[in-house]
Amino acid sequence: MSDTVPPPFSHPVEAEFARILEFYGIPWEYEPRTFALGYDQTGNVTEAFSPDFYLPDQDLYVELTTMQPHQIRHKNRKLRRLRELHPAINVKLFKRGDIRALLLKFGVESYPGLMDNQL
Repeated sequence: MSDTVPPPFSHPVEAEFARILEFYGIPWEYEPRTFALGYDQTGNVTEAFSPDFYLPDQDLYVELTTMQPHQIRHKNRKLRRLRELHPAINVKLFKRGDIRALLLKFGVESYPGLMDNQL
């Protein structure tokens, strides 16, 4: 849980997700860790992945995506690579439909840019 100034979220849906976590008293951290996924020949990191949230009580990383289904291929590849390199890391991808269902479940029926066709 954030005890300080809220982080600058990359997308409004991240702020809404954090608000739900806060409401239910679920501890969270925003982009607390970056995982190296690829290296060049000299050992420099060439590709990395920073999941949006970490839920320490569940030992779970959460990645939210509002991309259209045909646009998430690259993100899915990164998640597969993360699981290959770090099999002990638990990570859950929430796609557009998952996010919409979650927001509706928690009473968010209208949220500009999130509950319409933009999500």
